[in-house]
Amino acid sequence: MVDSLKLVVITGMSGAGKTVAMQSFEDMDYFCIDNLPPGLLPKFWELIKENGKVTKLALVIDLRSRNFFEELQQVLVQMEDTQMIETSIVFLDASDEELVSRYKETRRTHPLAMDGLVTEGIRKERALLEEIKAEAMVIDTTNLSPRQLRDRIMLEFKGDNTHTFRVEMVSFGFKYGLPIDADIAMDVRFLPNPHYIEELRPMTGMDQPVYDYVMSFEETEKFYQQFKDLILSILPGYKKEGKTSLTIAIGCTGGQHRSVALTERLAKEIKETEIYPVNITHRDKGKRKESVNRS
Repeated sequence: MVDSLKLVVITGMSGAGKTVAMQSFEDMDYFCIDNLPPGLLPKFWELIKENGKVTKLALVIDLRSRNFFEELQQVLVQMEDTQMIETSIVFLDASDEELVSRYKETRRTHPLAMDGLVTEGIRKERALLEEIKAEAMVIDTTNLSPRQLRDRIMLEFKGDNTHTFRVEMVSFGFKYGLPIDADIAMDVRFLPNPHYIEELRPMTGMDQPVYDYVMSFEETEKFYQQFKDLILSILPGYKKEGKTSLTIAIGCTGGQHRSVALTERLAKEIKETEIYPVNITHRDKGKRKESVNRS
């Protein structure tokens, strides 16, 4: 059972940046839904209360929901009657000239100008949105790049415990292919292989005997220190450039021994900086055992 919910409604002018805004809230661990009809909000809230795991929710609601305004305002009043919901409305706006320019670039049709001029659609939309705009936090995106809009939203909504940049550590086996989402991939197949030690073969790099074996060699230590220093030196640059995550993949032959041990060690040291949150995935750690069991 959820105790409270932070609800952010993202709305505003068509073409003003609602997609970028939704992606920004996703990066802050909000559960995001695009174009939910306002009338479904109360039912969705009931599901959230039963689930108990969603505490931050961002909804993009725009003119594709035809009864948008009256319905949205009524629903928000009903939901705010419960003390469990903290509601914010973010209204994204831009100058008419900028909106026209964006529509020309994308060659999309304005939702209120299906058979007419974009400027006429914008005029109608401004009139319809006037009331909800008066109740919202307005962000003018006329002169904002997507990154600047993201930074503005992060500044307004991220809490002290919200991390906007994280490190994803992945171990893998080259025999199963490179992770397609890796930003940095390191091949450690040049290091001594525990696979050829009979008692270590069924274990993984998370088992202490394997970990100790991999780390016992001078070439391992020399490589690891250089690789660690490289990673720690470049992380601030990736964060500064606005990335929300960096995926570092370390691979050996089967993804069971060397890559797992080194991934665990590097992840631990990055965590100990207390600057970057780290997630660990051992993609292929159990595949050899599964293959043996099937045979």
